[in-house]
Amino acid sequence: MSIAATSPHATGFTGWLSRAEAWLDEKGKGAWIALLVVSLIVFWPLGLALLAYMIWSRKMTCHSHKFRRHHRRTGGTGNAAFDAYREETLLRLEEEQQNFEAFLKRLRDARDKAEFDQFIDERAAKVDDTDADTKPA
Repeated sequence: MSIAATSPHATGFTGWLSRAEAWLDEKGKGAWIALLVVSLIVFWPLGLALLAYMIWSRKMTCHSHKFRRHHRRTGGTGNAAFDAYREETLLRLEEEQQNFEAFLKRLRDARDKAEFDQFIDERAAKVDDTDADTKPA
């Protein structure tokens, strides 16, 4: 969308549409649904076009990844044995992930220490070389 179309002072058909879309976004999903229902009743091709736009622009999707993960985890299948197995497996995988992340941290710390030790050794060697060069024989 161009800057002129999103400007509050935009004129013409695209400016009107962008202002209407912004107004509906401010009102929330309920306003979009109400507009869809009214447009389907008044002129069904317009309603279908609006529905296609809402699907294409993802106006009605849930953007919360945490919500999907929480919903997936707490939603039971109705089979107690499977739900217990799934929960146990998820806990085991989370523990393995934490262990792996701790392992990676130890590797990074060891690499950092090795690089620091190398720096200190090189610095000490430079200081020894400059001291040897400046001392009279």
